[in-house]
Amino acid sequence: MPVPRIGPAADDAGSGFDPAAAPLGVPRPRRRGIYVLPNLVTLAALFGGFYAIVMAMNGRFENAVIGVFCAMVLDGLDGRIARMTHTQSAFGEQMDSLADMVSFGAAPALIVYEWALKGLGKAGWVVAFVYCASAALRLARFNTNVGVVDRRWFQGLPSPAAAALVTGFIWVMDDAGIKGAGRIDWLAWTAMAVTLYAGLTMVTNVPFYSFKDLGQRRSVPFVVLVLIALGIAAVNLHPPLVLFGAFCVYGVSGYAVYAWRKTKGKPVSVIAISKDEPDERGLH
Repeated sequence: MPVPRIGPAADDAGSGFDPAAAPLGVPRPRRRGIYVLPNLVTLAALFGGFYAIVMAMNGRFENAVIGVFCAMVLDGLDGRIARMTHTQSAFGEQMDSLADMVSFGAAPALIVYEWALKGLGKAGWVVAFVYCASAALRLARFNTNVGVVDRRWFQGLPSPAAAALVTGFIWVMDDAGIKGAGRIDWLAWTAMAVTLYAGLTMVTNVPFYSFKDLGQRRSVPFVVLVLIALGIAAVNLHPPLVLFGAFCVYGVSGYAVYAWRKTKGKPVSVIAISKDEPDERGLH
C-alpha cells in the first residue's frame, strides 16, 4: 500500500519536482516570494488613493486632494527604492500599475465628479468616465511600450501629473473658500474643461519630459541646489497655488515641445522606428 506524501514533499507533487528522485547536491527550487519594502510603499500609495475617495464621498475635498498628492510622492519612491535595493519584480510592476489606476485614475475622477460635475447631469459623469478610461488606456500603453520609448520622455501626460491638474484645481478653489462648484455654473464648466484636457492629454502622443535622466548624473552645478531650495521655499509660501501652477506649466510643456520640434522640422514621436541603428536618439 503506497504511503501518502506529507510535509514539504507534498508541496512539490503538482510541480513535477520529486525531492526523493533528485540527485544529491541539487538544491530544491525556491518558492517565489514578494519583496516587502517596495510593495509596502506601493500599498501606502494605494491607501492614499482610497483615502482620497473616502474623503470626497464625505465632502472633505481638501483632505481628498492631499491624499492624491501623497500618493504621487509615494509613487515616485517605490520604483527608486526597488532599484536601490535590487528588489525589482514583475509582481511589483503590476502592483504599481493597479495602485496608479486607483490613485490617479478612479480617485481624481470621483473627486471632481463629487465636487463639480455631479450638478451637470449626464455630461458630468461622462467626462469623469472619459478621464478614468484615459488613465487606464495610458497606463496600459505605458506598460506595453516601455521597451521602445525613450526613457527621457513620456508618451502623453503621465497619470500623476493629470491627477495633479484635476485635484490641484479643486485644492486652489477649496482654499479660496469655494467648497463645491455645483452651484456655480462657470466654475463647474471650468472643472469639466480641466478634467477633459487632463484626460485626453494622457492618451496623446505628445512628448513630456520625464526627468529620469537627471538622476543619472553624479554631480550637478551648485545653482541647481539653489533652485531646489527656492522651489521648496516657494511651495511653502502657498502650497495649493504653487503646486497647481507648476503642474499647469508642465501640463502644457509637452505641446510646446511638440510645436517647437514641428517648426524646426524635427521628429516628434517618442517611439523608436528602428532598433537597429546604434545612434538611436529616441525622438522620431
